[in-house]
Amino acid sequence: MTQRVVGISHIANIKSFSTDFSSFGKDYVFSRITPGTGNKAGAILDNHWRFDGMTVILALKGINTININMESIDVSPNSAIITGPNAIISTGEVDWENVEAYTLFISKEFMMDINLDVNVINVRQQFQKRKPVVSLTDDETMLLRRYLELLHLNAKGREVSLYVKSIARNLISALIYEIMEIAANHDGPSEEENERGKSRRLGYVHDFLQLVNIYHTKERSVGFYADKLYISPKYLSLIIKESTGKSAAQWIDECVILEAKNLLRFSGKNIQQIAYELNFSNQSSFGKFFKHLTGMSPTEFQRS
Repeated sequence: MTQRVVGISHIANIKSFSTDFSSFGKDYVFSRITPGTGNKAGAILDNHWRFDGMTVILALKGINTININMESIDVSPNSAIITGPNAIISTGEVDWENVEAYTLFISKEFMMDINLDVNVINVRQQFQKRKPVVSLTDDETMLLRRYLELLHLNAKGREVSLYVKSIARNLISALIYEIMEIAANHDGPSEEENERGKSRRLGYVHDFLQLVNIYHTKERSVGFYADKLYISPKYLSLIIKESTGKSAAQWIDECVILEAKNLLRFSGKNIQQIAYELNFSNQSSFGKFFKHLTGMSPTEFQRS
């Protein structure tokens, strides 16, 4: 099988086999597959593909297995399937005649744009290898269906305005929190937590991410965090990269940018106040940092 890297515009091709479909610009794509539409879906999806954003699938029936990062995973009726950016996905054993599922594809850019409370979402959870498939109760299934249908209605036949986009941000934020709550209730301790006592390196990764959560508004130097852990910056960078796929500097920058976006959009503070709150020497240096990582100035982001 071939592997394709796809973006949100390519994902929109699922419209051709969807019972219900909506696309919110380049931010997210919703579809619903019902019995009778699945055969065409099978012809399109029976390849390995990699989406550069977040994927949420509510599998009601007909999907028995799914392949994620080359691993075949069993899927029971009424399951949620969640994958992060760049996961390699392909369909496994699927009854295309009777399949019923909801899908939501959220672009990486939009994920960075929504209001997620960094004090609630521990950055450690962003790399832990939690189960990508969670079996749901009937009530949990209905709850996630309603979130997905609201996102569909928000995008269907409406012009993108400031208000409509704010609704989209908050609905997806609420959906992600809901999925985290459901996963926390269903999952036992993660593999990393079970092995922490056996792996000093993993302990460093855990402690580094906790420290970033605490100090990112004041400290952006890898050396600061290495000193806190009593190891060299070079060793810290090595183990973070090997364990998470991102460098220590990337983790710090992403946390700062997420905090900056939340402050710019929701705090009511001006850019200079936010620059000082995030420990930049002046508004100019903050602006250069923000534009380098996001492609837009703080002012442009506030107006988007």
